[in-house]
Amino acid sequence: MRNKVEMENGYLLQKYSKYAEERYKYKGNPKVSFPITFEDVPSGTKSFAITLIDYDAVGVCGFPWIHWGACDIPGDTKELPENISMNNILNIVQGRNSFSSDFVGETDPKIIYGYVGPTPPDKDHKYILDIYALDCSSLDLETGFSLNELYDKIENHILEKNSIVLKAKS
Repeated sequence: MRNKVEMENGYLLQKYSKYAEERYKYKGNPKVSFPITFEDVPSGTKSFAITLIDYDAVGVCGFPWIHWGACDIPGDTKELPENISMNNILNIVQGRNSFSSDFVGETDPKIIYGYVGPTPPDKDHKYILDIYALDCSSLDLETGFSLNELYDKIENHILEKNSIVLKAKS
């Protein structure tokens, strides 16, 4: 499986991260999710799941920062469109991100569910986008699922996994 995300010199486009224009933000946070292409998908793929995690955040906040978790992306998807997290035209199911942590205390559903783009506070960070091709069409998860719930549900359903490193400027 091959996946692509448009980058500039290895960096996620500014539109999707810290230096996004205000019109692409919600409450000061980048909320427009980036498009992802799906090519050479394994036979039998019925859906996809994705995660976007910042492991460089451990030095800042003490834990990896979850920026996005989504599942039930139809297996015939060629491109996950820009801003799918907000407009959700494919009816994907999205989980909680790290803004929902008790350490952060955010409660606004428009912030704690779905995509919130990178905003590295201390230095440029690397973000790991994991894309899973799955042999089932639904994971029977509901909006607001946890990362661990996603991992439990995809176990024994992964046909292939692909990872992309996305960098974002501090």
